[in-house]
Amino acid sequence: MAPDTQISAATIDKLEQALVQKIEKGEVELPLLPHVASKVMALASDADADAAKLSALIHQDQALAAHVLRIANSPAYMPRSPVVSLQHAVAMLGINLLSEIAFTASLKNGAFQVPGHEDQVKLLWRHSLASGSYGKEVARMRRVNVETAYLCGLLHGIGKPVILRTVTTLAKELKVSLDAETLQSLINGYHTRVGNLVADKWGLPKQVAEAISFYNDYDHATAFRQECLLTCVADRLSTHLLSPEELPEEELREHPVFADLNLYPNDIDQLLAGKEKILTVVNAMNL
Repeated sequence: MAPDTQISAATIDKLEQALVQKIEKGEVELPLLPHVASKVMALASDADADAAKLSALIHQDQALAAHVLRIANSPAYMPRSPVVSLQHAVAMLGINLLSEIAFTASLKNGAFQVPGHEDQVKLLWRHSLASGSYGKEVARMRRVNVETAYLCGLLHGIGKPVILRTVTTLAKELKVSLDAETLQSLINGYHTRVGNLVADKWGLPKQVAEAISFYNDYDHATAFRQECLLTCVADRLSTHLLSPEELPEEELREHPVFADLNLYPNDIDQLLAGKEKILTVVNAMNL
């Protein structure tokens, strides 16, 4: 089928129906949570966890260990001297931050892979990284749990690469041409539903599952409303940082979520002023 300059409404409807059917029948291929990421997440919530356990866990995957050391030595973390071992990394960065780096690095190699769509996946990944980093900054302002805010920001769009892969595969099967606008519309429309399926499969913390469901509709959150608000702010700030033409600063500042989270104009100033710091972290994690 020759690509159309504009996909017809009937074709969009056909594609959307096929997607909904797959979701409802549980036929969407969900990514596995990488083994090390799963163990790191469990270890991070274990009060008895120590540096030796974390180091041993990361060492199970030599490629991951190399990534973690490279990230630990990057400008984002500015070590006073070269970090030469995982034990050294724990001493320099602390167990919480090293857990975060290890979880994020292992996640990238698992969930964020859609062959043939590397550029789009890279944009989704960078947005997730920026959202996680902004989540931490907002959590510090509000004096709430920083690690949870990071996970909520990082994973709020976890359904997006899944929808991207599912829709592009469906389009090939149905011999349907697919334009960028239609693809984006389907990703935006269905990533939350699929993100919930991923959260359930991975056994993510309830706060993260709630943020996936309601970050864009926090007034309907049944629990963990603050995490949903934080994630909404992180998502909006990330969009402005990475695509300012999509969300100009004036429009960003007018979003009601800032007032709903009791963030004032000077708080927004502070968050916007830290964009270079956020970009440094995003670039360090952008494996």
